[in-house]
Amino acid sequence: MILISSSFSDGQPIPGDFAFCIPDSEHHVCLGSNRNPHLAWRSAPAETRSFALICHDPDVPSQGDDVNQEDRTVPASLARVDFFHWVLLDLPATLGEIRAGEFSNDVTPRGKPGPHAPHDARQGINDYTHWFAGDNDMRGDYYGYDGPCPPWNDEIVHRYVFTIFALDVARLDIDGKLTGQQLRAAMQGHILAEASLTGTYTLNPLLNA
Repeated sequence: MILISSSFSDGQPIPGDFAFCIPDSEHHVCLGSNRNPHLAWRSAPAETRSFALICHDPDVPSQGDDVNQEDRTVPASLARVDFFHWVLLDLPATLGEIRAGEFSNDVTPRGKPGPHAPHDARQGINDYTHWFAGDNDMRGDYYGYDGPCPPWNDEIVHRYVFTIFALDVARLDIDGKLTGQQLRAAMQGHILAEASLTGTYTLNPLLNA
């Protein structure tokens, strides 16, 4: 099974058009276009009855004390954790492509609605739901895709791993505000094949130099 994208190449930077935040010379960052990237897959097993998709960043700081703080940096040595940017399930087995901007084409304060998604699929909530929980202007349930916005003072470039899963069921038997961890657990025993594509992104001007 193979996963490709016309929006970026494996191991290469993700364009700012597909990011939640882009660099800004005066304020460090500003909001980006936040479009979902194009994705296409092929060579799924004949027994495939649906697809699921996860995008996660495995490089998020495990502690936020230094995140986006002036005159401080997030050290490369800090332990890192997963941050889920897209949780998508019940894509039909006949589907082989997602168009750029089809699921997201802007930043939606308080989050996009869900769980219903194009192609009669379902979307879970991403981890901006937790990130903005204490922000009166932005808090809400963030369904669907919301792109990269790593700390602008992080010493490392973040990776964004898109993984498509071919499943042996047409609909996973889970409901509610699904998280990435819950989707991973629900797919156990149902995965026929999977393929991944990794893009990179940073808002640190020292790493972009």
